[in-house]
Amino acid sequence: MLKKLILIFSSLTLIIVAVFLYFNLQVQEQKMYHIMDQLRVTLDAQLKEHKMNDLQTAILISKNAALVDALENDDEDLGYILLSETIQEIEKNTGLHIRAQIFTKELNIFARSWDDVYAGMPIGDYRTDLKYFDTHKTPRTSIEIGRRLGVKATVPIYFKDNTLLGYVEVISFFKNMTDFFSSMGVDFYVLLDLKYTDSAVLMMDNFVLLDYLVSNRNYNYSHIQTLKSIDFKELRLSGVVHKDDKYIFYENMHDGEGTIIGGFVFVLPQRYFHYFRDPEDDISFLINVTRSSLYDVTRQEKYKKNAYENFSANSLVYLQDVIEKEDRELFLDEAYEKFDAYSKDELIQMMLNRKIIKKIDGKIK
Repeated sequence: MLKKLILIFSSLTLIIVAVFLYFNLQVQEQKMYHIMDQLRVTLDAQLKEHKMNDLQTAILISKNAALVDALENDDEDLGYILLSETIQEIEKNTGLHIRAQIFTKELNIFARSWDDVYAGMPIGDYRTDLKYFDTHKTPRTSIEIGRRLGVKATVPIYFKDNTLLGYVEVISFFKNMTDFFSSMGVDFYVLLDLKYTDSAVLMMDNFVLLDYLVSNRNYNYSHIQTLKSIDFKELRLSGVVHKDDKYIFYENMHDGEGTIIGGFVFVLPQRYFHYFRDPEDDISFLINVTRSSLYDVTRQEKYKKNAYENFSANSLVYLQDVIEKEDRELFLDEAYEKFDAYSKDELIQMMLNRKIIKKIDGKIK
């Protein structure tokens, strides 16, 4: 009888342990795919941010009258001086390290911010993306292969009679994005397919990883042996593999035409896996992500429209004291628009009805 009880108890214990391990593996797998989704969301947000920053800078440079005059007069020496001084001033006041160049409508280099050696050199042969402007007049921002792979924001410059004069282009090379992911414990690799090396002539000496060139220069070399040993076909198909106590995630990289030209690889060491919150958490992300960056990502994912447009003006009066600073500009835009519909007396009454007592200096005009 005792032997039967021991056998039954042992069997139940084994079943419970097996069930526990099974569900634990299921939870781990679910969390792994959740992490992959969050990394993709963050990558998309980072790319959009860098593209918009570069585009804003390119548009500002294109409005520099002195630079436009130098381009019109084909004064390459003056163009270099003006462009390099402009970029130095931007770097001095913003801390951003960017490169900019101006080229003619014939696609010859007019001026570059970082040197004056290649003025007059044609670039059309390896910048097929610029054919976009044969049929479009609007700016273009995308990942493109030039002599190096990078994010390129290109803005056309026109005469007053609407004829093309040339282009301004701002370029960035994934350094800031690599640093951003590294600060979260994720190592980031930008991989360009080897078949494009004929165009990317300045990347000939970059590290070769199987069928790819590693395009970002500030990557973490410690994971290279692991990346060499994995099956990239399997990685591309599944999006994630587990090797050497590391989770390796993959996302395709597209150029401006939508062509796959390589991939983005993320390496997350096993020891950092639990830095992520549980998948059911509404704000699931790395604990050491900066609060403002996390706020931007989750807001972009959740709110496809203005989050405050459904609130009444009276409700906005009460909300203003609890709005996060990251969202205050959006909040104020909506509030001012709704307050404009009220008279001076109605606004005064609205303020007096608040439960919070504050000393107000001045008057409402």
